[in-house]
Amino acid sequence: MELKTRSGIRGEVEIKVWDRFGKLKIHRDFAPNQIQDLGLEEAATLLLTDTTAGGVAFDYIATGTGTGQAVTDSALAAEIADSGLERTAGTGTLTTTTTTNDTAQLVVTFTVTGTKAVTEAGMFNASSAGIIMAYQNFSALNLVNGDSLQITWKIVFDQA
Repeated sequence: MELKTRSGIRGEVEIKVWDRFGKLKIHRDFAPNQIQDLGLEEAATLLLTDTTAGGVAFDYIATGTGTGQAVTDSALAAEIADSGLERTAGTGTLTTTTTTNDTAQLVVTFTVTGTKAVTEAGMFNASSAGIIMAYQNFSALNLVNGDSLQITWKIVFDQA
């Protein structure tokens, strides 16, 4: 008897926006989100190495004002570099979705200065340039001074 197991990788994104008084304004969930080709390649490479041997963890989230990136794209369409929304390192943990510690979770909270309409986000392995693991675009989050934007990105490795 031949045993067949099918495994997969998928991304999930949760976005929350609070106003300057701490009231939740927006809550959106996106699952699954787009896993980029370069991210898959880097994940496979990391299986054969570790971060001390040259691999780099995916621990940054960037926001942008563009849309429509393909799985072959290596950046956001229009990354934001100001307004408190510039690419930021997050807090990473292992969590459980189906099997113990099968999910890498990254959380970043941005504090907005000024106003921006954010329409895209990506998970990267560097503070600038780097490799993009996952991408999500969405209808505009109209952010104003004092808002907090929290993005929780999950990369789930599971049995399909």
